[in-house]
Amino acid sequence: MSQKNMRLEVMQFLENKVDSFVDQFLIPVEKIWQPSDFLPNSEGETFFEEVKELREIAKDLPYDFWVVMVGDTITEEALPTYESWLMEVEGIDNEGRNGWSKWVRQWTGEENRHGDLLNKYLYLSGRVNMREVEITSQHLINDGFDIGTGKDPYKNFVYTSFQELATYISHNRVSQLAKQYGDKQLSKMCKMIAGDEMRHHHAYSEFVTQIFKVDPSEMMLAFQYMMKQKITMPAHFLRESGEKIGTAFEEFSNSAQKIGVYTASDYVDILKKLTEKWEIDKITNLTAEAEKARDYLMKLPERMAKISERLVLPAETKIFKWVEPAIV
Repeated sequence: MSQKNMRLEVMQFLENKVDSFVDQFLIPVEKIWQPSDFLPNSEGETFFEEVKELREIAKDLPYDFWVVMVGDTITEEALPTYESWLMEVEGIDNEGRNGWSKWVRQWTGEENRHGDLLNKYLYLSGRVNMREVEITSQHLINDGFDIGTGKDPYKNFVYTSFQELATYISHNRVSQLAKQYGDKQLSKMCKMIAGDEMRHHHAYSEFVTQIFKVDPSEMMLAFQYMMKQKITMPAHFLRESGEKIGTAFEEFSNSAQKIGVYTASDYVDILKKLTEKWEIDKITNLTAEAEKARDYLMKLPERMAKISERLVLPAETKIFKWVEPAIV
């Protein structure tokens, strides 16, 4: 049996469990929070007072913080790209509306709220150039992405397991910083978003756990493949107006590292967590090639930790078009 056919068979086998995955890891629409739960009520008589208070508190947040907020928001707003990509994965049948496509649509519905909430907060804060933010969001959707997974479900689930944990860390750290700066409501917003990301991480990492049980060697090789080529962030094509594709991402990453929102050491920690969660050291019945892949993966965190220790960030912070110069 070819690798492609084996993957399809495994996905069809796991599809029997998708409804239980939906029940376990996603929340019904009527029960989950919505963006308006955390924002000034535009129908209320105190709306303008609430917006004024939000804007006053927002004045105290520093420049790099706003850069990270904008980058996180734009990343969340590019969901059309992520959904369309996942719908193309082997075993996910959108036309036939199978269990896997149901998962992708409902996961997208939950994720979509994140960009809605953050975008409205940015708009009300008065601290960013919304037109520039909107241009970057549209560019990112237009440009799409290439995360190196192709249509392979094994590689895609390694990616989403990693990426959901990375976004949890990012939003959770922003929540902590907002609290330190006195913006309790923003802190609460980002904490709720982080909670969603952690649930989604548990879901995708469970998919990988299940695949390891039935196709351990190919799953191991897929994990190794993704770590060899490194996990690229979904917004790696980020750019501002008038700029070339991908020109803004590194500078956005530098700002995130400077304020400790997402760092090179976090990347290493995620790798360690996934290796432990999937009990890579205990997997049995591997081919000789997969055994070599396991050895590579077990040694990788230490190697990457040494590299991250040598990382030097530029002293200068890029001035983005997104963020008003008055904040610098």
